[in-house]
Amino acid sequence: MSEKINEIRSNTLNLIERNERNYNFSFGAAAFVELLFFVAFLLLADFSNRVHILLLIMTIVIYTIMAFGLLALGLHVNRNTLRVLNAIELLEKDDK
Repeated sequence: MSEKINEIRSNTLNLIERNERNYNFSFGAAAFVELLFFVAFLLLADFSNRVHILLLIMTIVIYTIMAFGLLALGLHVNRNTLRVLNAIELLEKDDK
């Protein structure tokens, strides 16, 4: 039973690591594309036009709100993952 739990734990941790690598790559690629859009906007914007300035300000505000939301979501998921891993460890201790 203990070896089966260790195998399940090992497979789960490997899957978590692979998913984390995929997430980091996807996040980096998306951030790069968004950076390109932002640079293109800065190069093409006419800053004498108030609408362009308003668009720039609103873009920064929206991205800031989204960044805080994603940060909170990431912290929540990490906390829950640690709780699940802690529960698995407690199960193994009970089996001994």
